[in-house]
Amino acid sequence: SDCVAEIFGSGRRAGYAFTNCTHCGPRYSILRGLPYDRAQTTMAGFAMCAACGAEYDDPADRRFHAQPIACPACGPRVWFEREGREVPGDAVALAAEVLARGGIVAVKGLGGFHLACDATDPMAVALLRERKRRPAKPFALMAPFGVVQAHTRVSAAEATLLADPAAPIVLLQKAGLALPEGLAPGQDALGWMLPYTPLHHLLCAAVDRPLVMTSGNLSGAPQAIGNGEAREMLAAFADGFVMHDRDIARRLDDSVERITPEGPMVLRRARGRVPGTLPLPEGFGGAPQVVAHGGQMKAAICLVKNGQALLGHHLGELDEALTWEAFLQADRDYAALFDHRPEVVAVDLHPEYRATQHGRARADREGLRLEEVQHHHAHLASCLAENGWPLDGGKVAGIILDGTGLGSDGTLWGGEVLLGDYRGFERRAWLTPAPLIGGDMAAREPWRNALVRLDQAGLSDWADEMFADKPLAMARMAAQRGVNAPLSSSAGRLFDAVAACLGICAEGQSYEGEAAMRLEALAAAAPEAGHPGHDFGIGDAGAGLRIDPSPMIRQLCEELGAGCAPGTIARRFHAGLARALAAPARALVETGEAKAVALTGGCFQNALLLDEALRALDGVPVLFHRKTPANDGGLALGQALVALARMESD
Repeated sequence: SDCVAEIFGSGRRAGYAFTNCTHCGPRYSILRGLPYDRAQTTMAGFAMCAACGAEYDDPADRRFHAQPIACPACGPRVWFEREGREVPGDAVALAAEVLARGGIVAVKGLGGFHLACDATDPMAVALLRERKRRPAKPFALMAPFGVVQAHTRVSAAEATLLADPAAPIVLLQKAGLALPEGLAPGQDALGWMLPYTPLHHLLCAAVDRPLVMTSGNLSGAPQAIGNGEAREMLAAFADGFVMHDRDIARRLDDSVERITPEGPMVLRRARGRVPGTLPLPEGFGGAPQVVAHGGQMKAAICLVKNGQALLGHHLGELDEALTWEAFLQADRDYAALFDHRPEVVAVDLHPEYRATQHGRARADREGLRLEEVQHHHAHLASCLAENGWPLDGGKVAGIILDGTGLGSDGTLWGGEVLLGDYRGFERRAWLTPAPLIGGDMAAREPWRNALVRLDQAGLSDWADEMFADKPLAMARMAAQRGVNAPLSSSAGRLFDAVAACLGICAEGQSYEGEAAMRLEALAAAAPEAGHPGHDFGIGDAGAGLRIDPSPMIRQLCEELGAGCAPGTIARRFHAGLARALAAPARALVETGEAKAVALTGGCFQNALLLDEALRALDGVPVLFHRKTPANDGGLALGQALVALARMESD
């Protein structure tokens, strides 16, 4: 707040975009090595002037030993450029002019470039979507708090989270003055962040309206961090660039968080939250150094050293070549920065995950112990670790709901109740498997999942009518013969099936989780709190219980036929799914086999599903995620703890 007052004041740092002190400013994104001092940062090339030097040396000054200290006389500078050439004039004012005309500006921030446009201008929003080829994925917004309040309903807890020094993107319910639907099609919330650097404050003040502030990248690729890289990558998107000459040493996306009825929830752990650590739970004292490489989606790396677990920043999907390069760089970077020399490498069980292949090759090359960890066991262990569950704290019943993960039986799991701890697990209940027609295509085209669930429920005629324009005969033949149609108990694909039945994203999803997010938004707006929800069948499957969605599908179609509102149906699905999975988990606690229930996996980033599950588990001890992502962004933490538990058991 002192630095904000300075840049809008009349002193020597008035309007200066790199104003900072020991209470604020860049750290991790400018750090080249430890210890953290100016010579080890990207500020090394900027020699302090006499005035900054005096502040730096004065113990009574708030800039005493502020490593990025700078002023207009000695620090980095900002400029505006168009078509690769600097435009004379004030960079912020020039950028504001372009934004006011409905243009798009690339802005070099703290951990990478953003693409900005006027969030109140539907044409500008549509232009950004067209140029970035991002048809529906929500855009993040930036504005001062007073502007945020005008467009949302902000609780006291949300206001506190917005103002947190980490400055995350916070999901807030739409309210007040309406903004274009194109910002987040089909969603009931928008992701907002406050300006968190002097440059952002100056730009927001100059424009005086909310700005889209989305990652400056090609769709699916990491955001640009270098000036040359940005010119090459973003020239087709931006009408101008706000550049500066302080290098970014480390790419960091914005963190994404929300406040649920149960408290804070981290959706994407990145800028402001890393490289923070978690203490290892009781029983892991003296643990050796471990590196865990996570999964294929939402990749993140975890290091264990000195009784702490460091869960690295969000990297993205490793199928993307530039993200893969960023993953390899992060692996080297963390090892060098934290002087990390692992004895053990932990990876996912899936042999085709690039992170698994990398970890296996590293273990072979360096002669390290390799531990392969089943995907959902890692999710369970991640939830236990975040909650400080002791190594010998006893077994828990884990409800793990996500897209897919390779199961220990060779099939694809995703809707499970596991009984286990860090050392091992048993699979006690699961959703009735359904074929994923077309393999990965099933995750992109929800009608495929709806078709198989309708057929399983004996409602093939409904499928014929709903999806009459699809190649149903060919799809059914593939499902029947198992040709590129692996069986999966995926809860994520069940969400897709229900969404498609309700006419949501049936043709295809433009980003991962779109159908489920739209379904949650639809359900959350329905006045159905307290309804028991749709019924699921529960049957003995020999080695455990099979939870059958077919009764739910039949009720859904009956309600559709009777003209029931889609939002009401969506709400009942959420409640029914939570109740069906809570029942066997509760039973494991009540019989004494489990000490508590753990809720984890990407589906539990759905705040409504989490709330319904907690309601269904009322009176039972429940663990869930607050500081680490429930999705694959937290997977590496669980892998590391499972590897340590196995070593302790040897």
